[in-house]
Amino acid sequence: MEGQNNLALFEQAVMPHMDAAYNLARWLTRNDHDAEDLAQEAYLRAFKALDGLRGGDGRTWLLTIVRNTCYTWLRQNRWRDLTTEFDEEMHSEESVGSDPEMILFQGADQQLIQQAVEELPIEFREVLILREIEGMSYKEIAVVAGIPAGTVMSRLARARKYLQQRLVEIMNPAPRSASGKGESPLSPSPELT
Repeated sequence: MEGQNNLALFEQAVMPHMDAAYNLARWLTRNDHDAEDLAQEAYLRAFKALDGLRGGDGRTWLLTIVRNTCYTWLRQNRWRDLTTEFDEEMHSEESVGSDPEMILFQGADQQLIQQAVEELPIEFREVLILREIEGMSYKEIAVVAGIPAGTVMSRLARARKYLQQRLVEIMNPAPRSASGKGESPLSPSPELT
């Protein structure tokens, strides 16, 4: 009888969030096949740990498991994805002209947006995806990511700034210099090279 109750609870509280689980895994791994495998593994882990749900929010609980499953896999298979640096000076407010929403409305297509989002360091990419695509609150994101809500807000602001700057760069490529190299606001200045 308990097995049937667990299955019913799993189907009711967790199964409706399959798309969100895959979506988070896809954005974290940047690979469809890996995302499918990791979402499936996370579902198995969730089913085995169903007692941990305890009447809470099934979506937040599941996405926490998906996130942890992805991070474990990334540490084992692509540790460099977890060590990307976010250069504060490259992404400062002075280097960006308008807000991200305006840039998006000014004609950036989905492929350019996806490219810019995938270039974000993983800790910024995950909060952006959970907030903007999954529609989670700061508090829910904090639970999923295991960080304070203030850190969620900070990472989200920094992710939006980087995304904004990167979309401007992609949509308005700098003219090529005599050396044939583009002058990018994200590139080091000539004095530093």
